[in-house]
Amino acid sequence: MNTKKFAYIGCLGFVGVITTEFGVIGILPQIASHYEITIDRAGVLLSAFALIIALTGPFMTLLTSGFDRKKVMLAAISIFLITGIVSSFSPPFWLLMLVRVLPAFLQPVYIATALSVAVAQGDQKNKNELMSIVFSGVAIAMVTTVPFATYLASQFSWEYSFMVQALVSAIAMAGIYFLLPSMPVREKKTYGSQLKILKQPIFLISTAMNFFMISAWFSTYSYFADYLNKAKDMDNVMVSYMLFLFGLIGVFANWIAGKMLNKNVTKTTAFFLSGTIIIPVLLHFSGGNTIATIIVILLWGFLYAPSFLNASTYMISSAPKSFEFANSLATSFGNLGVTLGTTVGGWIIATSGVSDTPWSTVVFGLIAFLMIGWRSYLERRDKTADTGLVFESESPNPACVLK
Repeated sequence: MNTKKFAYIGCLGFVGVITTEFGVIGILPQIASHYEITIDRAGVLLSAFALIIALTGPFMTLLTSGFDRKKVMLAAISIFLITGIVSSFSPPFWLLMLVRVLPAFLQPVYIATALSVAVAQGDQKNKNELMSIVFSGVAIAMVTTVPFATYLASQFSWEYSFMVQALVSAIAMAGIYFLLPSMPVREKKTYGSQLKILKQPIFLISTAMNFFMISAWFSTYSYFADYLNKAKDMDNVMVSYMLFLFGLIGVFANWIAGKMLNKNVTKTTAFFLSGTIIIPVLLHFSGGNTIATIIVILLWGFLYAPSFLNASTYMISSAPKSFEFANSLATSFGNLGVTLGTTVGGWIIATSGVSDTPWSTVVFGLIAFLMIGWRSYLERRDKTADTGLVFESESPNPACVLK
């Protein structure tokens, strides 16, 4: 059997998941106008979704860890389908908010399960590449369904965006049902064995890096449409084209990142994280030059696209024996980063203006780099300590050990 088959099935579901979570980014201005609310309040549709994931993800993943993986994935996608349908009828804002957060409870469960299924079928040396195939669903959604939904919203109304989200979820659900075999869990790990990673300093620092890196990207990206509208004078149709370019380069970036992660996780993560410093500076100096802005958006899409893949891989590399739980924590803290970034970005828009949001990306990015440096320091220190212990234990002179 092709070891990549299950990774591609997981990718298909990921397209549905990401279309639902981030499809709202391109239509926030229309939603704000329809409900006569401010753009930062409309942004709660994204930040609340992410906050639910952050608060419940690890617990939901632990609770479902003993269930058949196919059934878990189907249950998660079915919720995305139902909520997409309800949202397309433009319900009252409180109901729209409610159906937005319901699928968030099962999103990290789907991601952790899909990654576990994909990796279980391949060789250890290809683990990161298989993960990149699943995570490429993020970039594929960004290049196809998300801009398409934004385009339809610009041509007709924002409700069409949710219709696209529901359709994609239905296709993903059918793919999982017909292509994925039943996968009962043969050996369930105890909760205690999985929770042990919460006592490991290197894992906790890796978690903090994930949190600040995603916060950095989303303090600006959450308001991508509003930023291009007001800071770069692009209309909604042009924004949909920019989302398409953003996602197109992202598909390639995920493939590149998967190859690079197989060689060196830390250097790859740092390379793509550099975008949180570079992109805001380039956005500032591109000014009103449309061609320059498009070039910057292409680079932005390339450096941003593998962020969730890099964050998860970076965290899992510090706790390889607790793959699913570590990944659920990566998803939760990544989404907590989405919440913080979106909130900070919304606050900056309300107090200063959308054109200033990229500078918060720089601040969070620098903190994330500090976390990478801190982890590297601890790993070098631990490696030196381990080397010293081995040297002493192998000494032929017992007196050397006592010294």
